[in-house]
Amino acid sequence: MNVVTCSVSETTEPYYYGHMQAHFIQAHYMTDIQSSFNDFDLPEHLLKAVNDLGYETPSPIQLQAIPHILDGRDIIGQAQTGTGKTAAFALPLLANIDPKSNHTQVLILAPTRELAIQVAEACQTYAKYIKGFQVLPIYGGQSYTNQLRQLKRGAQVVVGTPGRVMDHMRRKTLSLDNLTTLVLDEADEMLRMGFIDDVEWVLEHTPQDRQIALFSATMPREIKKVAEAHLTNPEIIKIANKTATASTINQRYMVMTGINKLDALTRIIEVEEFDGIIIFVRTKIATEELASKLNARGFSSAALNGDIPQASREKTIERLKTSKIDILVATDVAARGLDVPRISHVINFDVPYDTETYVHRIGRTGRAGRSGDAILFIAPREKRMLSSIEKATGQKVARMNVPSADDINQIRVDQFKSNILSRLENQNLSFFQDIIETLVAESHADPISIAAALAHISNGNKPFLLDPKNDRKINQPERERDRDRESPRRDRKERGPKGGTAPRPLRDHPDVQLTRYRVDVGYKDGVKPGNIVGAIANTADIESDFIGQIEIYDDFSTVDLPSGMPDTIVTLLQNARVSNKPMALRPVSESDHGSAPARKPARRKPRDSKPRDHKSRDSKPRAGDSTDKRPKKRVKKDS
Repeated sequence: MNVVTCSVSETTEPYYYGHMQAHFIQAHYMTDIQSSFNDFDLPEHLLKAVNDLGYETPSPIQLQAIPHILDGRDIIGQAQTGTGKTAAFALPLLANIDPKSNHTQVLILAPTRELAIQVAEACQTYAKYIKGFQVLPIYGGQSYTNQLRQLKRGAQVVVGTPGRVMDHMRRKTLSLDNLTTLVLDEADEMLRMGFIDDVEWVLEHTPQDRQIALFSATMPREIKKVAEAHLTNPEIIKIANKTATASTINQRYMVMTGINKLDALTRIIEVEEFDGIIIFVRTKIATEELASKLNARGFSSAALNGDIPQASREKTIERLKTSKIDILVATDVAARGLDVPRISHVINFDVPYDTETYVHRIGRTGRAGRSGDAILFIAPREKRMLSSIEKATGQKVARMNVPSADDINQIRVDQFKSNILSRLENQNLSFFQDIIETLVAESHADPISIAAALAHISNGNKPFLLDPKNDRKINQPERERDRDRESPRRDRKERGPKGGTAPRPLRDHPDVQLTRYRVDVGYKDGVKPGNIVGAIANTADIESDFIGQIEIYDDFSTVDLPSGMPDTIVTLLQNARVSNKPMALRPVSESDHGSAPARKPARRKPRDSKPRDHKSRDSKPRAGDSTDKRPKKRVKKDS
């Protein structure tokens, strides 16, 4: 089945890397044509996992790559960061693995520890309904002990940095005799970081008949040489992005993580002078939940997604056109072809998969010469996507800060005064004036005090002004990854006492309230604090500075996370997988505490839990993995 031809316009011509002929596909994303993951020949359990995530339509690279990988073809995928490449190779590869065999069937090479963890967690999520599935991330800077234990147990998919993978291959602890597919993810980054020789060594020591999928944002000469030497008649897929954006659109971005996005969004809506707003999110579930939360905060909004019947969608759009609602929370599919003149703002609450989608989204405003505003929420780890957007559009996206509590409070006071003056000028108030005059005569109360009491009644029980102390929480400092990796670990004394259900405050964010949660993985599952941190950070977009103390016991673990997390994030974390088990995140109860020892159990003697020898070679990263360092994390150190 050729899914590509019905969903994407393509130009087909011979393409050459040296003597190697390949089939070249230049893809242009057609935003007005809908497609579905159901169009692919994927098994039901994968489609169910994708549907659970709320994904509606494949990204352009997914549309092109999935059919060819399913067919066993070698491919070269050239697409920018953030285009959905992980699902593009993970879904078809998971469709072809044999879960009954514990041999390594798929090897994925990634340039950094962070990306390796991210890809591994994504594979776990997509494979949630595959019984017996195991995925193992291996990377430099991590003790060999746990990696060796899990490699001996077996994993169908191994995701690793080149240096550490090569080490295990040389030690004969990683066998690739049964390898069917090798993925090179972000090949140009591996070249830039000096890993290309390691990559070639790995390629030379894999079976000749394995399938190769190479993904890269750019195609420098060295990467073309690798492709020429090791790939067989590959499909060359290049995602071409449209670059035109209206000059009338004022583009801005805000660095923001998941736990604070809703508060930041509501502040923006209060401060910005807008007519109509479209807020873009990635999933259908998110549209309903975010619209509900905005309505609860006093904003007239509605959800728009692919599950809503067409007639209902049309009614919702008509309500927006006639000013019966002011805000739409929409997915990309639902908003295609939408042209409402009063849309003055587009807010990318979730980062789009690719620059093409970004251009399409912000094109809902600034139409026909009108001015418009586009605001993008990004996490620190998504800065590369911002660079891709600026490069693709040829325009600089300006940095903006979250409006302060003082800004919000001044606007609320001004609006309150304006509303009163408007009523005085435009409303017949004689009836209420008579009541107030009678009240003054009877109670001898000061008229100003009576007016203040009426204002208090009209405001209800909610605070009229914001507390400036919350500014520190919502405006968390941006931490670059490189700086994060180079920061020393925090001293054990700063992490608070063991046991109990009362978390200790975060050192850098003492105002953030924490809740202690239980997760259903422990020592017996081979879990380490880094596994839990990686799952939380990559699933819920929570920075490590906001992840508190972690305690690992035999059957479960506990982790301190910010209180009051949105339901969407809690749901994501409940379904996230660590060591191929659902976290089943839930607040710690007294019974949980009672079932755990008073302190972290001593590590078992070999071979289950050999104490780490910090002077041994095994505890040090290879020289080739020097840039693959562990980032600073607020977690308990291994004893």
